Amino acid sequence: MGEKDRKEKAEVEIPIGLLHPGMLEPYRARFFVDDEVIVDCELTLDPYHKGIERIMEGMPVHKGLIITERICGICSHIHLWNGTRAVERGLKIKVPERADYIRVIMAELERLHSHLIYLAHAMEVLGHETMCMRAFTLREDIMDLLYIISGNRVHYSVPILGGIRPRCDIDEYRMSELKTRLSNLDLKIGDYANRIINDSMIISRVKGSGVLTKEEAQKFAAPGPTGRASGWGVDLRKKMKEYKNFDFNVIVLDDGDNKDRVVARALESIEAVKIIKQALESIPSGPISNRSFELKEMKFSTSYIEAPRGEIYDSLSLDETGRIRSYQNRTPTLTALASMEVACIGDQLTDGMLTMASCDPCLACTNRAIVVENGKEKIITEEDVKSLIRRGL
Repeated sequence: MGEKDRKEKAEVEIPIGLLHPGMLEPYRARFFVDDEVIVDCELTLDPYHKGIERIMEGMPVHKGLIITERICGICSHIHLWNGTRAVERGLKIKVPERADYIRVIMAELERLHSHLIYLAHAMEVLGHETMCMRAFTLREDIMDLLYIISGNRVHYSVPILGGIRPRCDIDEYRMSELKTRLSNLDLKIGDYANRIINDSMIISRVKGSGVLTKEEAQKFAAPGPTGRASGWGVDLRKKMKEYKNFDFNVIVLDDGDNKDRVVARALESIEAVKIIKQALESIPSGPISNRSFELKEMKFSTSYIEAPRGEIYDSLSLDETGRIRSYQNRTPTLTALASMEVACIGDQLTDGMLTMASCDPCLACTNRAIVVENGKEKIITEEDVKSLIRRGL
């Protein structure tokens, strides 16, 4: 049955949003319902637009890259790292190994921070206030560790071209604090995960709803833990040189339902602690930055990296003075929420918003622009994009 047929078959349309108690982010969901069962869904993701790509146009690269942290307050390190990484790849800047280790430690702490927020919000949507607050309590330990390394709880500004900032190096005091605080964190997270899995109220609410098959996950490019919860075992960390020295499991589950998307993030949190501990135990000595490079004209360079929600992409070029040209960024929610449009079909209406929340959407980092022509919204085609590029817009 085609999309048009499904909508015509629907008994009633239920619009939800932009603001709703069950929504973690402001977007608009249209559920087409037949006898309380969702037969189709349509999402509108356009309340936010920061214009970061346009703001960065023509900025000196050192200054412009810092702005990438503002794409997302939860994943700020990974955005700065990926933008920096794209330039380092384009200019062939060698990064000292110690700096790579510290970048990885920050990324995995940020993954913990993000996943625990997700688990807290998931419990909130389920109405389980106690488990929500326990996740936020665990998250405070992570925020303390991020502060110990960077001096900030949000927007840490750790990577710079060629390495990391001197204030973010891990000295003996920081090393001692990190090891002490991490010593039983995996046990705490493991205990929390077991409580979720063995709580009959939680599992009965999430098991079997919001099913996204492996084929659907691949078709709609469901990123990160959302795709891995559907049996699609893609994790870019396994392809990144910065992670080659670390042993960790890629969490792949098979049911593809709301339960597996919750469990995947809980288990990934345990693996993140494992990576951080390995990095602290084996971090090499030596310099933390390489300043022996020249800013010059750089053709388009790209970088892909595994953020907590999944794959992010950055591309940019530099002009002859080292200023940013045509910066572009793509975040995971764009395809994650698109896959949820399919996953919620067949759900009871009461489970619809739960399925939407199960992919951990982040609208602030997803939207880019709405094109309005003659008072009407316009869909940009591939030919339109090519035309804009030819005209230098």
